[in-house]
Amino acid sequence: MRILILFLLVSKVGIAQVKPLVTTTIKIPQALCIQCKNRLEYQVKRLNGVQEFVVNYRKGEARVKYLTDRTDIEQVKTMISNTGYDADDILANPHAYNRLPITCKKKINKNN
Repeated sequence: MRILILFLLVSKVGIAQVKPLVTTTIKIPQALCIQCKNRLEYQVKRLNGVQEFVVNYRKGEARVKYLTDRTDIEQVKTMISNTGYDADDILANPHAYNRLPITCKKKINKNN
């Protein structure tokens, strides 16, 4: 009987410590190739609290799952920016952007 009560108490404590997991989508307009996908996934997955980060380079967006008690969406976007890419409303870090391969940079309209 005591073992059952102890088990129930321990399991209640374990349930109370469930971390809130959030899933959201981030627009990354210049992530349009497999190199971009690999570079972004490698960097962002290193961020503490990111459980999953998948880039869809055909749509120019990424789906991220993260623990809200360890990180937030702004930190994820900042990591994307520091990798050299725009993330929703946050522009790419200029120094990181300059280190990207030419194929991963924004297309410049020369007619303007």
